[in-house]
Amino acid sequence: MKLTVIGGGSTYTPELVDGLARLRGALPVTELVLVDPDGDRLVPVGAMSRRMLARAGHPARVVTTADTAAGVAGADAVVVQLRIGGQAARRVDETLPLACGCVGQETTGVGGLAKALRTVPVVLDLADTIAKHAPDAWIVDFTNPVGIVTRALLDAGHRAVGLCNVAIHVQRRLAALLDVRPDEVDLGHAGLNHLTWVRSARVRGVDRLPGLLADHLPALEEISNLPGGLLRHLGTLPSYYLGYYYEHDRIVERQRTGTPRAEQVAAVERELLDLYADPANDTRPAQLSERGGAFYSEAAVYLLAALLGRPGTAQGDAGDAGVPAVQVANVRNNGTFPFLPDRSVIEVPARITSKGPLPLPVPPLEPLYAGLVAHVSAYEELALDAALHGGVDRVRTALLAHPLVGQHALAERLADDLVAANRDHLPWAAR
Repeated sequence: MKLTVIGGGSTYTPELVDGLARLRGALPVTELVLVDPDGDRLVPVGAMSRRMLARAGHPARVVTTADTAAGVAGADAVVVQLRIGGQAARRVDETLPLACGCVGQETTGVGGLAKALRTVPVVLDLADTIAKHAPDAWIVDFTNPVGIVTRALLDAGHRAVGLCNVAIHVQRRLAALLDVRPDEVDLGHAGLNHLTWVRSARVRGVDRLPGLLADHLPALEEISNLPGGLLRHLGTLPSYYLGYYYEHDRIVERQRTGTPRAEQVAAVERELLDLYADPANDTRPAQLSERGGAFYSEAAVYLLAALLGRPGTAQGDAGDAGVPAVQVANVRNNGTFPFLPDRSVIEVPARITSKGPLPLPVPPLEPLYAGLVAHVSAYEELALDAALHGGVDRVRTALLAHPLVGQHALAERLADDLVAANRDHLPWAAR
């Protein structure tokens, strides 16, 4: 089985390699190809990956290349995990909106739109190369903003599924609080990527979320980064990204005086790359936990295994019950939320099959959640239009549609500033 990772020079990659080594029975990879144009990153990450697999006794061959066509040729699956513009562009995403009193975040609001504009055309070009050289391969998108990028891939006719680690992270945290195996926790997870709520946490058919809210509120505050009073009021566990909506002004004030996350991550990445370059290192560094993406490796391996027709066949870590057939993924709506178009991309539990993901029925979203989901989904459609066709006016329209911007004077200023700051990554803006 050939697995290709585009953006293979990412410091995330050894996290994925760790999962491939631990869960080898789920996904019997024989060749792992890391594709990246940045040799300064690709060389140490590739070497680290080889050492990690060798230490685990894993037989897979690791190949590194800057040639996308050669890297994807004949692949069974391709993971896309890239960041156009690197941490420097991310820093702009996180700081530019603050001057207008808007939240600075790389996937939400103004920064998320900037990232979509830079990313969607590149991912679609890569997907065309995949379709030409590996027409039967599944594309698993881990590139943010996942919902918009996945919608772009699906609209272009590619075999694609979007993946985020938020759901598996919450599942693992709740399982630990409940002292049960992760696979015993069935999350009522619903919404859009980075805009989700866990409305139930069933263990053997019994919803344990009310008890968690009563007995483990401090832990849920930590998971959601939201105050306990709000969690009690909602009776749900929102994704921590909901803080950008529910506590927008407080977060903006904190961001104005704090160190941008991009700078923190850049520092961690430098440390990680130094570790990867050390030939004595052959185990997953503890610093990867500071990089983010907790449980990304398990989520990726389980999704790939199910897409490639191996659900329920493998034993992983102690306590793992094998590859779950139902996993949270970013998929077409197809009637799951009646108030959204079928072509919208949502994040819900889905039955993952070799023919693709099938979203499971979801209890109707309460008006408080449905209204925000509809609002952001409409923005995402306009953001995709701007990413595909360009133009400052389309960018302005998308910002007008976003609930964290909305006002026309803000949208006009931010559209001009955003395009100017990203001109090097927007071919249409250079014309």
